[in-house]
Amino acid sequence: MARQKQVKRKKNAINGWLVLDKPYGITSNEALGKIKRIFSPQKVGHAGTLDPRASGLLPVAFGEATKTVPFVMDGRKVYRFEVTWGTETNTDDTEGEVIATSDVRPDAPSISGVLGEFVGTIMQVPPKFSAIKIAGERAYDLARDGEEVELEARPIDVHRLDLVECPDENRAVFEAECGKGTYVRALARDLGRRLGTCGHVTELRRLLVGPFGEEDLVEFEDLVDAAQEQEQEEGAGVEALVSEFILPVRDAMDALVEVPVSLDDAAKIRKGMAVLLRGRDAPLNTDVAFASHADVPVAIGSIDRGRFQPSRVFHL
Repeated sequence: MARQKQVKRKKNAINGWLVLDKPYGITSNEALGKIKRIFSPQKVGHAGTLDPRASGLLPVAFGEATKTVPFVMDGRKVYRFEVTWGTETNTDDTEGEVIATSDVRPDAPSISGVLGEFVGTIMQVPPKFSAIKIAGERAYDLARDGEEVELEARPIDVHRLDLVECPDENRAVFEAECGKGTYVRALARDLGRRLGTCGHVTELRRLLVGPFGEEDLVEFEDLVDAAQEQEQEEGAGVEALVSEFILPVRDAMDALVEVPVSLDDAAKIRKGMAVLLRGRDAPLNTDVAFASHADVPVAIGSIDRGRFQPSRVFHL
């Protein structure tokens, strides 16, 4: 019996960002796999993993946008999360086993009174079930194998921690704005201990990552519906989906210094050459900046004594 030859699906050259509202219950990589099947992109990746039991903002980079992923991941994040008092788990969320209990239930004034201690640069011990590596092994792999995991406290930045509401005596809802490396699960654990009780995260939603916020979110169902509509239209391709849902590459670099350059200088930069920046307002020294021509990014680089030196060139 002749073996059928598998036809490879054409890969699409897509550049830009999709800000997905990741549903609860699937991993970030599963969400990425679904997006790949819809867009069939040449290159794609996400900026910042969300746990399966968390929902919300998952920035997905296509093509040349993957070169800007570090700037998104290094940006501030905003999370809204619910803490249930009276129980601590070994994962600091609902997935783990109960390891401590308490009858104490803190009220709103008591909670508000300690929040200031968790704002600023503070020391935090990450959860034992985390992706941090210990001697080359992920902490969660060691913990699942029953090994004793000891993680050292490390500095994190919490820019804001607000009490949103207390739906009942057992639960409190918070909103945190924090920097890279912050574990919200650990915040919940430490809040509970500071308040003389126990606590773990029962709901978690990410609302902001770097330059991307709630106004940019795309519901996964909307994306699927639009893709199905395009399939039904004769001759319709992925271009309509890109036009509707994909944000420009430059949106990831809002926090960087932008230096407009001429067409000739843009050509030199794309060849990896340094160029002298012209104009009275041109910056003299900057660790990270991006050059653009006609509002299109040309390259990421640094500026030293008025000269722009490219490190990553865009092909847009």
